[in-house]
Amino acid sequence: MESIRLSKEQIEQVKTFQKNEITEYQIYKKLARTIKTDNSQVLEQIANDELEHYNFWKQYSGVDVKPNKWKIFKFYWITRILGLTFGIKLMERGEEDAQASYNEAAKYIPEAEKVVDDEDRHEQELIEMIEEKKLNYVGSIVLGLNDALVELTGALAGFTLALQDTRLIALAGLITGIAASFSMAASEYLSKRSDEDEKISEALTSALYTGFAYIITVFILILPYLLIDNYFVCLGLTMAFAILIILSFNYYIAVAKDLNFKKRFWEMALLSLGVASLTFGISYFVRMFFGVDV
Repeated sequence: MESIRLSKEQIEQVKTFQKNEITEYQIYKKLARTIKTDNSQVLEQIANDELEHYNFWKQYSGVDVKPNKWKIFKFYWITRILGLTFGIKLMERGEEDAQASYNEAAKYIPEAEKVVDDEDRHEQELIEMIEEKKLNYVGSIVLGLNDALVELTGALAGFTLALQDTRLIALAGLITGIAASFSMAASEYLSKRSDEDEKISEALTSALYTGFAYIITVFILILPYLLIDNYFVCLGLTMAFAILIILSFNYYIAVAKDLNFKKRFWEMALLSLGVASLTFGISYFVRMFFGVDV
């Protein structure tokens, strides 16, 4: 290694890089010990890469640096709760923000750019090797979630104006939602079984993901009608919950599957709210035409 004299500010920056690398090393190492699948070997390899990064920077700082314990705790539990792929890719997105600092470091440590680029490329290749079974069923979850949002926001908007009673609206919405969740799950099963290569167990799993996503969405959207008496306030809260569900789910998928978040969010949000608005308008005219007053 060529002897390079660094300023105090440059040494502090190098120590920051060290802290990031040793922290991520500890996260990957901890996950590798916890997860008892083939993914543990991949995580072990990534951990070793992070340790190499750390040792590279240590050559220039000349000191050891302690990891960020809060970051270890945070990303370990995000990964355990929300999934391995999501947790790792969310953490690596933070690394992208540090790229400018690495480029700056390359000005006074010429080896830095090549070493970091090579290691990051290898790291990304390893991350792509991680297999998470539930991500194979994202399509089924999207089907259940999207269908529930579109159908139930529309149905609740219609019921709100037609029935004007929160208990009746909740009851009608719950019956409609539960029946529709079973219907969607059955349709997903039959759709998967139409492919001769699809196993029964995989078709059943897809159906369960679809039905579960649907029924959870139903309960969240109906919740305001079970807690509040003003049906217009309930409808407003239901629309707000729908937006939050769309926001959360699309952010999760955008991170885990490297997709465009804004495009998917606006597409789903406009579709759900558009159907709800249309149904609300239709209910108003139907109620006026038939002279129904509940």
